[in-house]
Amino acid sequence: MADLESLLELASILEQQNDFQEVLRLVTQKAASLMEAETALVMMINPSTRETVKTIYREDRAPDNKRYQFVHTYFSGWVLENRQAFLSEDIQNDNRFNRDILRNLPLKSVMCVSLMAEGIITGSLLLLNKVNEREFSKSDFEYLKKFASVVSPFLRNIQKIQQYFTTKIPEGTLIKKYEAHGLIGKSKSFIDLLTTIEASSKCDVRVLLEGGSGTGKELIAKAIHQCSSRVQNKFIAVDCGAIPSNLIESELFGHIKGAFTGAAVPRKGLLEEANGGTLFMDEITNLPLELQVKLLRMLQEGEIRPLGSNESRKVDVRIIAASSASLRTLVAAGKFREDLFYRLYVYPISIPPLADRKEDIPILANYFLKNYSLKQHKAVEIFHEELLELLKLRDWPGNIRELENFIERLVTLAPQDAKVLDRNLLPEEFRKESEKIKTSEEKIVSKGPLKKMLSNYEKHVIQQVLIDCDWNQSKAARILNISEHAMRYKIDKLKIEKPPESQPQ
Repeated sequence: MADLESLLELASILEQQNDFQEVLRLVTQKAASLMEAETALVMMINPSTRETVKTIYREDRAPDNKRYQFVHTYFSGWVLENRQAFLSEDIQNDNRFNRDILRNLPLKSVMCVSLMAEGIITGSLLLLNKVNEREFSKSDFEYLKKFASVVSPFLRNIQKIQQYFTTKIPEGTLIKKYEAHGLIGKSKSFIDLLTTIEASSKCDVRVLLEGGSGTGKELIAKAIHQCSSRVQNKFIAVDCGAIPSNLIESELFGHIKGAFTGAAVPRKGLLEEANGGTLFMDEITNLPLELQVKLLRMLQEGEIRPLGSNESRKVDVRIIAASSASLRTLVAAGKFREDLFYRLYVYPISIPPLADRKEDIPILANYFLKNYSLKQHKAVEIFHEELLELLKLRDWPGNIRELENFIERLVTLAPQDAKVLDRNLLPEEFRKESEKIKTSEEKIVSKGPLKKMLSNYEKHVIQQVLIDCDWNQSKAARILNISEHAMRYKIDKLKIEKPPESQPQ
């Protein structure tokens, strides 16, 4: 478990925030991480209306929202009613709670504390672990109480501020601001990401970016730097997996003359080159364990020692680390130092895959189309509707980078005077894939009585619009030119359900 220093770092971050949702995100994500909880939940009570605001954070996947809302209400209600925190190592056999209610829930260990400010209970913080997960200990429980004491005043203060002031940047302004940094999109998950980037740029602390390969981690790191107080100084990026292990120490920390064979002249390392600015360390999981110790010392002491030197040099550099794999999983496997993980895990940002940003695919595709059409001096201007639909249906395991490379390839294959990109330009392997996707889609509406076919088609259209609108029913109703009441009726009638992977976090 992390020490009190992690709480001090969290307090330093929270005092610089003015966005209530971002504070909630940070609190739940930090609580889950520091106490190795599978799920962390916060409930806040509005002191004026007594209404509640709830947020859920889960590291591995989106939760069953209805189930977790119920669990949240039940346990938080118990804490508020009894004015008492609780730890249960085995909730299924805890006589304080109704076993019949909890019988079918995959829960093992639970702890919940109240959030208090100015002597008033303002909410609760609940941590859950499933069956077969680690059990919370008494030391975890005591740490959670300290954690709640630290975060409660910040949650209360932000809540008070937002009762009187509108501090959030309008979405349109946020989108336009970060377009200039190459971050393109409009989906809900993308807007949430921009909000987090905006908040992190105001805090001069270490940031950890976790997201799949090709999700734009370096662009995000650069945007954070360019919107921060360090913008006048250097931004340097290094891929820890692209440097041979025998050279990476010299690359990061520098060396003196004669430090090793071939070191004819002294050389500054990247940490010193970035002094006053930001060093982006991509795929930090590739850093050898022995160098992880040296990086940890730099983060603790704020100084480096070049290879072969007996003297240390002070450096002031902001580290933004990135990984396409879960660092916590690697810590558990003994492949990454736990103490370094907590040093890096100060301001965590999770980057959604492109499959969770379907609404952004046409925007990104058109952006890349214009870019590569201009670079290659081609006349192509738009996508054929059928090809654009294929782009939206595909999952893109390589994320934005794969989509960009694909568009560049299509533009390259397009005739010089062609103005429309269509399916005929698809490479053979993509053409086969498109046929499979098309066949899969056609199966939805291809057979059966007319009434059933029309019903299936209507369901397919509504479901696709909902996906494009990130399951915002009001927005989907406007696009389809029907009332919200009609939209809700059709969702119930056609049994349209939000898939588990699309549930909000």
